[in-house]
Amino acid sequence: MSSLDAVTAWVQSYRSAWESNDPGEIGNLFAEDAAYYTEPYSKPWLGRDKIVKKWLKRQDEPGTTTFEWHPLIVTEDQAIIQATTTYPKKTFSNLWVLRLDNSGHARQFTEWWMQHPS
Repeated sequence: MSSLDAVTAWVQSYRSAWESNDPGEIGNLFAEDAAYYTEPYSKPWLGRDKIVKKWLKRQDEPGTTTFEWHPLIVTEDQAIIQATTTYPKKTFSNLWVLRLDNSGHARQFTEWWMQHPS
């Protein structure tokens, strides 16, 4: 299930979890059996517990990034989101493919990210 309201709520919750690194916030983003692809062709992190564990191993320090986003496509099945993440010394363009379940948890999430040239 995807709607602009559900996608917006999920992205806002994602950003909150990104800033807090709170395991409960991170876990609440994902369905119990979710698949998280950190790159399109990478082996996914499977299941909520593994997603939380892997996220925390790669966490950013709170307050070190800015993030802007907008939806490109939102259908009943998926949302495609374009975003820009800026760190103190680097910037990334992002495309996210997000599939939500009926309760608003991600059942599949794929990140496509490209670092801007220096």
